[in-house]
Amino acid sequence: MASVSKKVLRMTFNNASGSAVSFTIPEPKTDLTGAVIEAAMDQIIAKNIFISAGGVLVSKRDIKLVDTTTDDLYEVPVV
Repeated sequence: MASVSKKVLRMTFNNASGSAVSFTIPEPKTDLTGAVIEAAMDQIIAKNIFISAGGVLVSKRDIKLVDTTTDDLYEVPVV
């Protein structure tokens, strides 16, 4: 049985149609701050780097650092 931990950065934007668009980045740097992430999101919006099905990204909606631990509770028997 093993435990696996993962951390991701999830940046969520509003697009032109008002829908949420999220980007998930695995293994973010440990020294990231909210201000640094917000500045990066502002650049993404200002430069129209990504266009979604609902149009360009127009504003920031949310920022989350998500840390998950998965415990494998079953081991396949060796025969």
